[in-house]
Order: sequence, then structure tokens, then C-alpha cells
Amino acid sequence: MAEVDRRVVRDYRIGLVQMMELAGRGLAEQARAMLGGSVVGRKIIVLCGMGNNGGGGMVAARHLHGWEAQVDAVLIGPMAMLKRSPKRQWTILKRLGLAASARIDPALGRPDLIIDAIFGYGFHGRPRAHAARWIKWANDQGCRILALDVPSGLDATTGDPSIACVRATVTLTLALPKTGLRAPEAAVNVGEIYLADIGVPPEVFRDIGLEVGHLFETGSIVRAPG
Repeated sequence: MAEVDRRVVRDYRIGLVQMMELAGRGLAEQARAMLGGSVVGRKIIVLCGMGNNGGGGMVAARHLHGWEAQVDAVLIGPMAMLKRSPKRQWTILKRLGLAASARIDPALGRPDLIIDAIFGYGFHGRPRAHAARWIKWANDQGCRILALDVPSGLDATTGDPSIACVRATVTLTLALPKTGLRAPEAAVNVGEIYLADIGVPPEVFRDIGLEVGHLFETGSIVRAPG
């Protein structure tokens, strides 16, 4: 997927912001489906990392707010470390009053749904202490968790979970399933797997020798093939 992302931007001039918007909209749609088709009045906490995965979570937060959910977005790290595109998204959330404190605060209350957008497929190793605390907090809430692309703390290639790893109810992975999501040891962290269409042209997959078929012929979010 790293190669797919590079080729989409380099060869086809599809911007990261465009893909981020599609990923975030798909994430919000999946959240709405998990909450029975409406998010009005439902409490949703979005945990956002520093990279493009976090930016997708921020886009989802904006859509869910527009659909009248009670949204709190938490930035897992200092704003100064945000990449350019996520930084723009975070600025929007601050203007909308959706940016919550980065400290774990009992005042957040128990959410109806947590969205995990801390780490993407590039994560390897072990989460730093601050992220690990939020991961533990999310797992302790006893509510459903929707992970974007991969559960934070899971190696997307090997499927090995770190000591701190989100236990997702559903993982909405982007474009194609990551290898590690299918690993037996990852099942407890991954939950159900859905795919989201982020507008990758089929030519990109063919350029790197992949034939993926018509994954999204029935919709922009589909259950991952078994």
C-alpha cells in the first residue's frame, strides 16, 4: 500500500487530501452504520494521530458533527508534529469546537463509539507512553471501537500486536486488506474487516502486478472477502 500511495500521487496526481477526505467520509459512514443508521445525539470520541491516518479520523469527526453526533476529537501528540494535511484538518476541528483535551479526563464520559485513527499501516514497534495510555483507555471503555486501516498497535505486515494494541470491533481498511489483518494472532484486535474505496484507479494496482477485481461494484464500503 505504501507503493500504491506513492504511485497514486506521483503518476496520477491524485492528492493525499482527496484520499483523506474519502477515507474520513467512509469512516464516518461506517460509524453511522455501527450505531444503527443514525448518530444524532450519540457520543463519539475520535482518537487522532499525527499522520494521514489521524487526518482521516479528523475528517470523520467533522462529518459526524454535521450529522449531529456529540463528537470529541483527541490529538494523540503535540500539534507542532502534525503533518501539513492533518494540521489543516485539526485547525478546522478547533474552529468547530471539537478538539478535546489530550489528557485522559473522566469528564469525557463513556462514549457510544470510539474511533481509533492513531496509527496507520506504517506503524512498527511499540506505541510511546502517551499513545499507549489512550489505547488502554479505549479498550477499557467497554464500547464498540472502529479502527481506521489497522488497529493502533498492530503491525500491518506481520499481524503482531504490541503490548498496547487496540481491540477493535470493526476495522475499516483502505483500498486493500493489509497482510497482517489476516494473521490468526491479530483476530482479537481486528474484529470484522471492511474495505473503503478511496479512489485508487485500477491502473495503479495493475502497474504493480495486482489484479483486484471489482471490489467496490456494490458500494464504497464492502465487507472484506473471506
